[in-house]
Amino acid sequence: MKMSEGVEWALHSCVNLAWSGPDRAVSAARLAAWHDLPAAYLNKQLQALARAGILTSSPGPRGGFRLARPLGAVSLMDVVAAVEGPEEAFRCAEIRRQGPGAGAPAAEGADAADCAIAHAMSRAEVAWRRALAAQNLDEIRQQAERQAPEAPQRLRAWLAAQ
Repeated sequence: MKMSEGVEWALHSCVNLAWSGPDRAVSAARLAAWHDLPAAYLNKQLQALARAGILTSSPGPRGGFRLARPLGAVSLMDVVAAVEGPEEAFRCAEIRRQGPGAGAPAAEGADAADCAIAHAMSRAEVAWRRALAAQNLDEIRQQAERQAPEAPQRLRAWLAAQ
């Protein structure tokens, strides 16, 4: 499965907003500049996070985005669903009902409507979603700070200089 790059951008933006401070609104352009991303495309991801209640948005020259709730209350799945939408990754097109093999009788006792491949993919999707739902953004923030302890201060200093 491939997710859009917007998911990565949204996750980083949430952590960056946490590092920027709870009372500071940061514009999409500033968040985009920090990672040299296209501001208009990042803004779409941030707006999706705002619609999902993960961020708040305020207009005006001192406006921008803030976290709407603590990082510990935002799962990776929350962000993925906000950016990618709630649809399942695998969609069964029922190709088994096409071509020369279409309509072949099911084995005795088997449910003809239950495609084994769709069932397996659905189980994998549920496991994937549960794994993302079990991890929150505060855990990600903590790991990022262990890997780069200077990152929060660097970001705050960069934001203050602009």
